[in-house]
Amino acid sequence: MKIFVCVKQVPETNQVEVDENGSLVRDGVESKMNPYDLYALETALKLKEELNGELTVLTMGPPQAEVVIKEAYMMGADEGYILSDRKFAGADVLATSYTLSQGIKAIGQPDIIICGKQTTDGDTAQVGPAIAEYLNMPHVAWVTKILEVDDKGIAVEMDMADTVETVKMSYPCLITVEKGIFQPRLPSYKRKLATKDRPVVMKTFADYFDQDTKRYGLSGSPTQVERIFNPESNGEKVVWEGNGEELAGNMFGKLKELKFV
Repeated sequence: MKIFVCVKQVPETNQVEVDENGSLVRDGVESKMNPYDLYALETALKLKEELNGELTVLTMGPPQAEVVIKEAYMMGADEGYILSDRKFAGADVLATSYTLSQGIKAIGQPDIIICGKQTTDGDTAQVGPAIAEYLNMPHVAWVTKILEVDDKGIAVEMDMADTVETVKMSYPCLITVEKGIFQPRLPSYKRKLATKDRPVVMKTFADYFDQDTKRYGLSGSPTQVERIFNPESNGEKVVWEGNGEELAGNMFGKLKELKFV
């Protein structure tokens, strides 16, 4: 059983600058593994333990993204890859998904790919399903529970907001998981020592089978970000005093003023 997990290094703060192309400036910014990817990684580790599988983690980003691969090693991943090349820079959702799908082809065919529902720096929730489309494999998004898994396929529950659906798929397939599917384990210091010399493999554009530069980076991005800005902070607060009836009246009046009721 070959299990792939796509992870991403994201800024640890919302105070991030934007360049002239509408891309986040990540140099010099404290980063961490995308929180949703921790749930994907934990799901993969559960499947690895149950099916005696091999877990590969990959990310697209600059060389410093090695940090999140090393973190995955400390949690139990077996091998890791970084897809990194100047030709990949400035990619939108479509180009990012294509780059990841072609990177997966260059590494080797997995039985199952697991992604977090979305990233905290993009929030599109589109990359996982788009990877599956490019790889021509079935996929299910918003997975909240693994119902059954064996060496033939997987059955899951997916949250459809108004309904919960049960889906069973054969391999190869892709799922994106919600927060709370499993509680992510902490990185192990013992594993950190055991994996400190484990290599992280770098894949560049030269390793790809598809050498059409128009499919990658800015050239392969049909959408452009018009504007990115930090949310306005509002530190205003109001303190009311009085009995329960007075406080309730004040609250109702404020909610009406703000047109919440």
